[in-house]
Amino acid sequence: MIRVHEIKLKTGESEELLKAKAEKKLRLASGSISDMRIVKESVDAREKPVIYRVYSLDIASDKISDEKLLSAAKKAGVKAVKAPDDLHYHFPEAKHIPKHRPVVCGFGPCGMFAALTFALYGLKPIVLERGPAMEDRVKAVEHFWSTGELDPEANVQFGEGGAGTFSDGKLTTGTRDPAQRFILETLVEAGADPAILYRQKPHIGTDVLRNVVVNIRRKIESLGGEVRFGTMLSAIETENGQLKAAVTGSGERIECDVLVFGTGHSARDTVRYFSEKGLLAEQKPFSMGVRVEHTQKLVDRAQFSAEHGALGLPAAEYKLNVKTGAGRGVYTFCMCPGGQVVASASHPGLLVTNGMSNSDRSGENANSALLVDVRTSDFGSEDPLAGLDFQEKYEKLAFELGGGTYTAPAQTVGSFLGHTADSEASAAGPVPTYRPGVRFTDIRKCLPDFVSDSIEEALPMLDRKLRGFADPSAVMTAIESRSSSPLRFVRNEKGEAVLCDGSVIKGLYPGGEGAGYAGGIMSAAADGIHLAENSVI
Repeated sequence: MIRVHEIKLKTGESEELLKAKAEKKLRLASGSISDMRIVKESVDAREKPVIYRVYSLDIASDKISDEKLLSAAKKAGVKAVKAPDDLHYHFPEAKHIPKHRPVVCGFGPCGMFAALTFALYGLKPIVLERGPAMEDRVKAVEHFWSTGELDPEANVQFGEGGAGTFSDGKLTTGTRDPAQRFILETLVEAGADPAILYRQKPHIGTDVLRNVVVNIRRKIESLGGEVRFGTMLSAIETENGQLKAAVTGSGERIECDVLVFGTGHSARDTVRYFSEKGLLAEQKPFSMGVRVEHTQKLVDRAQFSAEHGALGLPAAEYKLNVKTGAGRGVYTFCMCPGGQVVASASHPGLLVTNGMSNSDRSGENANSALLVDVRTSDFGSEDPLAGLDFQEKYEKLAFELGGGTYTAPAQTVGSFLGHTADSEASAAGPVPTYRPGVRFTDIRKCLPDFVSDSIEEALPMLDRKLRGFADPSAVMTAIESRSSSPLRFVRNEKGEAVLCDGSVIKGLYPGGEGAGYAGGIMSAAADGIHLAENSVI
């Protein structure tokens, strides 16, 4: 097969035309292409109102050799290369089998794919997940959103699937890890749309992702793995620099010589335990800000000049960034078309927001994090855990500003910029989607001054990049503070934990977002895979 690029369809044209389009572009006779697979799909709106879906295709012919196809592409001025014969990821050979069953702490993307990797090696991992299984977790989250009654062990952060379960299920990543194909294929096998294998900005949607996560767990179990819900890792035991056992909250001692902890960035008690245990941690910059909501119609019109449904396109997205005069980066993150703002608290008395959307992204509103970079110099301390304290300070202020009931503080962009005196949402603007509700107030009271000032300066600049972004009726809901971890546990070349004295705990592998080594589903899953691999090679 050869790989050809820039095969275009106009909106409304069927993918069934792709073969004919490719043949025409390569100047081949009709029917020359006998086999075709889509490798990549993206949307090109640079010439709107004319909008294209653009494809890269692997094609083959039972009449023409690959060499002649490449020659035809060259003559036609079409970019083409020999397609790889094997797209699949191949695990390295296991050379060192652990004496005991490996233990995985946390069943988010990092822990899930670490456990799956162990299971595929035939090692029958034991997974400790402090939160509940999916069905009970969904009930607990819905109860919280309806009543404001928080369960600290069953929420948007803790439980089967991790924080990503209640999100948009985005699979975009800035890394080019070779394991990405395996991750996507695993998700498809578990029930995700096969189109995630080639879409430029793939996503699953929280409604589908919940079933996908359960199916991956069942695969792990079918291979001899075990997932223990409602079971928290409370301690580890070591001897002469080697991991010896994991201890659960109930006091059960599990002998193990390999443990991957992928607890996510909200398991602050576990992070603090490992810091007290002597693991070397470093402060890491992160970001803080708000969730901003517009109507999806506004975003569609800015990006496509028409509503997406009328064009037969997915709901429009955006990704924006600017820099303030003081050098602060302000950017949008985890944009959720047709979604809702999610109450994401996991600790009593602290308020956090995030974004979520279903697979069809059919909601009336679009939302995105609007974040400002937070530097380690902002923490006010050299303590490695100072970033956690910094987060908690402002999450507590947001909780209090919202009235102490997990109602979130919110403000229209017009009010925030001082253009309108009224702090209530405009009837023409988005209706806030956050449950258990919002309280319109001055959100500057729960944000660092440099964050508020940076957002104020950035909003007009962002509006120049996406018309309507600074619309006075847009709603900002505070506080978005957990886009990434504010610390990183130091690892050696194998991924094992380094202690403050420079020694290593052999067999202890900190991973994923909570350890400071990932920034989303794909990178966290890849980190879990490689840590599991490292333990056996």
